[in-house]
Amino acid sequence: MKKTLKPLLKVALTFAILWFVLRKIDIDLLKSSLQTASPVWLLCAFILFNLSKIASAFRLNIYFRTIGLKLKESYNLILYYVGMFYNLFLPGGIGGDGYKIYLLNRHFRHGVKPLFQAVLLDRLSGLAALVFYAASLFAFSHYARLLGAWALWTALAASMLVFPVAYYATKYLFTSFLPVFKTTMIWGLGVQLLQLLCAWAILCSLSIDHALFEYLTLFLISSVAAVLPLTIGGVGVRELTFLYGLETIGEEPSLGVTFSFLFFMITALSSLLGLFALGRVTPDISKKRSQYE
Repeated sequence: MKKTLKPLLKVALTFAILWFVLRKIDIDLLKSSLQTASPVWLLCAFILFNLSKIASAFRLNIYFRTIGLKLKESYNLILYYVGMFYNLFLPGGIGGDGYKIYLLNRHFRHGVKPLFQAVLLDRLSGLAALVFYAASLFAFSHYARLLGAWALWTALAASMLVFPVAYYATKYLFTSFLPVFKTTMIWGLGVQLLQLLCAWAILCSLSIDHALFEYLTLFLISSVAAVLPLTIGGVGVRELTFLYGLETIGEEPSLGVTFSFLFFMITALSSLLGLFALGRVTPDISKKRSQYE
């Protein structure tokens, strides 16, 4: 019953939030924006998004190598895209990260605990980079000026402290991963930079050339909010963030919601690639392990 109700509640909440958002915006402007979006810039956004995912897969493999699991980059990338597919299209199931841990433990006998730590730290390194960029952009956005000096200094402090905090957390809680801390954090910064460039390309496709810091700040904040397992693939949460975030500074929220829809479409199309890799992700034990390691 619990396994059935959880995805149903997610679906219901997703549609409820979308219904609420769509009632608050100009639907005609949303439709016209979607119809006139530049396909060239959207293609650039799609490429940049997938480059960020490829970089994420490389970062995750650094953590795997640290625990002695030496997967081929090609196999690890296939596994990463399958995980993306599970995360987006099977929200009520085991989830992409859980599936990777299950599969690798079953076929490579590497232990659930070290695999869980590797996957968790991969997520946390991405979150640290995301917080760094979000706080930095926020400090130079209209939001900081609107909220006052305390918001500016809080954002600057967060951007400066996030990596020291991550370092000491790794040192005392995940000591075995400390040697790769610097490398993985640099990869994390690269991943989030590619995501920001993807967001910028979507803005260009919509001919949005103003309030760029504000749009990108909201994009990063919505990325954090979308991680919460409340809706399907973060749909609804992102749109709600843009709705209230843009209304706060007197910007037209319809364009922000359009941006959010386009980003989800790019995410969905990219994640769908994992469907075609499902048959290649389970190692054939009869074959040599060197094909996967």
